[in-house]
Amino acid sequence: MNNWFAVVISFVYVFAVLGIAEALRRALRLPVEFTRKVVHIGVGMWAFGTAALFSDKWFAIIPPLAFVALNYLSYRRALFTAMETGDKSNLGTVYFPIAFAAIILLFFDLSKPFMVAALMPLTWGDAFAAIIGQRYGRRHYALLDAFSQRSVEGSAAMFGFSFLSVGVTLLVFGAPFSVALATALLMALFATLVEAVSPAGLDNLLVPASSALVYPLLISLLGPLAS
Repeated sequence: MNNWFAVVISFVYVFAVLGIAEALRRALRLPVEFTRKVVHIGVGMWAFGTAALFSDKWFAIIPPLAFVALNYLSYRRALFTAMETGDKSNLGTVYFPIAFAAIILLFFDLSKPFMVAALMPLTWGDAFAAIIGQRYGRRHYALLDAFSQRSVEGSAAMFGFSFLSVGVTLLVFGAPFSVALATALLMALFATLVEAVSPAGLDNLLVPASSALVYPLLISLLGPLAS
């Protein structure tokens, strides 16, 4: 497929996710914290589209880099109300596309399966850590200080959804079960530990960074991952 056409499809997809989230917010009177996670998951899943449609990583980073600017404008002006809480101390929506672009640059040419898998702890684990932690979190802890307080329930969700999403992703790409299992276990563990100590919003940068750090360890243990 032509890379410019893939860029257009990327923008159409993301704006469709934003539109659906906003329609749900208005129709069902859903809280922004919930629709924000709908956007978070929906946009994160475009990692599959990126792997399938683009043949050049420099074209593939155009949409996420554009949304760095658009999300910052939204952060300042509340352009996308389905994902803006009004909390000016949290730049998570800006960090998300930065992380997306960085993972593409690092792994697009090395291993597309790992590129997609590396974004799954951020896409599913981080989203459900927040949803379940806020809704059901009862046992709280702080590994560093009060600014990184988390709940046991949220961290369990982080690990579980990261593990499942990474494992399923790699199996979809045809990875052997043992490789998918080892990668999912390591990535979920690293991501959960990093998320537990990340200040608000910075987990959108640090969780993908932790996934990236797993790659050299996996190469040393399992050999090159299929591209």
